[in-house]
Amino acid sequence: MNVKRTNIILKPDSSKVILKPFEPGDKKRITKIIDRISKLPEEEVLKGYKAVNDLYSSRHKKFEHLFLKRFEDVKKYYPGTESISKERMLLIGSYFINEYSLEHSALFNPSMVWHPDQSKLSEGKKRFIISLRATGEGHISSIEFRSGTIDSESNIELDGINRFVAMPEIKNLNDNSYDAHFDNGNNLCERVLFPQLLIESNGIEDARFVRYEDENKKVMYYATYCAYDGHNITMRLLQTEDFLTFRSQKLDGAEVQNKGMALFPRKIKGQYAMLSRQDNENNYIMFSDNLLRWETKQLLMEPEYPWEFFQIGNCGSPIETEKGWLCLSHGVGAARRYSIGAFLLDKNDPTKLIGRLKKPLMEADQNERDGYVPNVVYTCGGVINGKDLVFPYAMSDYANSFASVNLNYLLEELTNGW
Repeated sequence: MNVKRTNIILKPDSSKVILKPFEPGDKKRITKIIDRISKLPEEEVLKGYKAVNDLYSSRHKKFEHLFLKRFEDVKKYYPGTESISKERMLLIGSYFINEYSLEHSALFNPSMVWHPDQSKLSEGKKRFIISLRATGEGHISSIEFRSGTIDSESNIELDGINRFVAMPEIKNLNDNSYDAHFDNGNNLCERVLFPQLLIESNGIEDARFVRYEDENKKVMYYATYCAYDGHNITMRLLQTEDFLTFRSQKLDGAEVQNKGMALFPRKIKGQYAMLSRQDNENNYIMFSDNLLRWETKQLLMEPEYPWEFFQIGNCGSPIETEKGWLCLSHGVGAARRYSIGAFLLDKNDPTKLIGRLKKPLMEADQNERDGYVPNVVYTCGGVINGKDLVFPYAMSDYANSFASVNLNYLLEELTNGW
């Protein structure tokens, strides 16, 4: 299919660690641990905390704030009523916190959108953001970000990254929604959205970001994602204007089922539109007057070719072109091989399928077959850059790269024989 691969590889980095709460389940043990620390002479406290400080100061920016927060969580177990030094508070807090490596197992399933800030760029360049699914110990997934620039020839340059990780301040937390706010001083590559709700406890998976424009040309970035508690999947929606403040909300309705929901970048005939895959096999389309509620669906396409006989699904939000809505897809074939495909929907009536690839757009080559889940290439969304469709993709659910294909060539292939 004349797909051009890049030599860029984004691999998981086990040094990207957060500090998260840690404690024994038995409350009596918490009391015992704190009692032991409370009996330490002050000079031993100072010595002990210096060792902890030396351990974490080069790995985290605001670790003392987290230590104090953990002390506040457990201070009810402190045996004394006398004043307590800050160092003893910090030391106690440090016993109830541990590091978690976000990307230790995998970094995969990226989506790509244009950055809200396109200032201070040389002619012909645009700035983009990719979201990534980071997976660590226990198969717990979170959302991370990277940024970069692309020129008129679709040459990509990624921005630098560092090992630091920033967790957001969580506000307005309830069973259905919460707000996550990052400090503006944190670089985009440092920001991570980690599970906050019980229904997310085993992961925030496969965010499909889209740059959405409403009737008044106001831009909002949305992303559907799967919240996973270890047993059940719940579909949720993220929204942000600036990638600093995010709102997470539950999607509801009779047809909010399974994975793979992908929002169109604008309304269609006055309604929100969404691709979906409720039955784990076929592609559907849905329309709604309410962004958070989806009650009906319509069958769009079924598996037709051997490389997708097992199941099909979308690979991100539809992209508007002059010829119609261009949609990346995935197909699962023999030996559970995941390939990337594409299909085309009518621009005015996207319930009509007007084009479809008979063969995969991309399959895993010999350099991409080995990883967390072998024989898989997968993306959660791309962009049109001039004459090219550009998309990031995951290699065997482990690492990531970028690919591009000439847009006119792809559209011709899609409509050939239709």
